[in-house]
Amino acid sequence: MRFFTVRLGSAAAAEDLVQDIYLKLQSLDPATQVQNEAAFLYRLGTNLMLDRLRQQRRATTRDGDWRAAQISLVQGQEIADEPAADDVVASRQRLAIVLAFLDTLPPAQRRAFRMYKLEGSSQAEVAAALGCSVSSVEKYVRAAMKQLVEKLA
Repeated sequence: MRFFTVRLGSAAAAEDLVQDIYLKLQSLDPATQVQNEAAFLYRLGTNLMLDRLRQQRRATTRDGDWRAAQISLVQGQEIADEPAADDVVASRQRLAIVLAFLDTLPPAQRRAFRMYKLEGSSQAEVAAALGCSVSSVEKYVRAAMKQLVEKLA
């Protein structure tokens, strides 16, 4: 315990390591011959300790990389790059309103709005799909947008 406590800097970590050594010894084949039992235990413990330290180093690096990708520093303060929970809820509510609104539109207007605004099709592609002119698509989308703005206001 003292040997690993000094190397790990923590009595709790040393206790965990000794438990791991015990488990490793239990899994050994009983027919295994060990010449120097003390040296075997120290080598086994050292290998397990090094494995644990490497694992912690990888986890620290991985967590640091994730943190750097997810959090920005603004004037020394960590700011999450994801929206606040209440903003997410409000956005979902607005989306539900928009989707319910789409069901109230006439079929051609609904399809033109959905294809152009939600699916990202060009007005020419929408016109070809609907079998109408680009001007008609513009009118459908403009009318739907006007009604939607009124609905959301």
